Amino acid sequence: MSEHKPSATGADTPTAPVPGAPPLLPAPRFTERRALGMSGLPFMLLALVVIAGGVALIALGGTSANKEPSAGATAVILVGVLIVLCALVTLFGLTQVAPGEARVTQLFGRYQGTIRQDGLRWVNPFTRRRKISTRLRNHETAVLKVNDAYGNPIELAAVVVWQVEDTAQAVFAVDNFVRFVGIQTDTAVRHIATNYPYDAHDGDSLSLRGNAEQITEQLSQEIAVRVGSAGVKIIESRFTHLAYAPEIASAMLQRQQAGAIVAARQTIVDGAVGMVESALARITEQGIVELDEERKASMVSNLLVVLCGDRAAQPVLNTGTLYQ
Repeated sequence: MSEHKPSATGADTPTAPVPGAPPLLPAPRFTERRALGMSGLPFMLLALVVIAGGVALIALGGTSANKEPSAGATAVILVGVLIVLCALVTLFGLTQVAPGEARVTQLFGRYQGTIRQDGLRWVNPFTRRRKISTRLRNHETAVLKVNDAYGNPIELAAVVVWQVEDTAQAVFAVDNFVRFVGIQTDTAVRHIATNYPYDAHDGDSLSLRGNAEQITEQLSQEIAVRVGSAGVKIIESRFTHLAYAPEIASAMLQRQQAGAIVAARQTIVDGAVGMVESALARITEQGIVELDEERKASMVSNLLVVLCGDRAAQPVLNTGTLYQ
């Protein structure tokens, strides 16, 4: 058993928590160790043989008492009964352990160890054995409504894959480790959501929607810190739902559409400028027509209107000159 020892001054001296970091939970007083025991099948067979011997003694003593009652016959019967009772009591120490399960044993309230080996095992029959599942588990949070780093209300939910790693800590460090994992997961999801925006306006910082892989990795690390004292290991975490709250969803959709339109226009303008530059360079290089600055400006204007316009261009025949 590993116990938490105080410092030399006689009191615990926890390190001051870093602002914004997960809380520093107390160190666990117990860590898992292997329980003393043996294979249950040979012991069960031996106990059955002992019970058969005790029954034979009882039968022998009863037969002798029927023929000639004596203190010896009574003693044989009592010994046989005692042997049968002892064998039956020891049979209560047999414990079946399925794959993916463990048994935490306690003797008069004191932790004795954990049985992880599957099959039929035998331990002290006076111990209390608590079943703990060591299989992988999923915890899916409800849809939580929180404010992101910009103060926008958003809705998000996450699923966490976890597993009991230390059965002693899971049983003795918290009241209910399943409920503890659920509450700490919800808390970590809320904390992560308030530290990052849904969408990064500047495009350089992390955002919940644009950097889901990095954010979920941080989420897994924070949940692992929060539930580590309960003997739980976090395998993976993922967002299953991420959206703006209904009251601002339409406004944010318009903002996203506007941003997409601006980005598309920027690409169109960049491409149009390159095409106009290429056209002027080829006209000048091949000497198709002499263009002064005013004609170049007019040509650039017309080409940009044609290339950047939303509608198809309608050609206009000019029967005069540029200046008339």
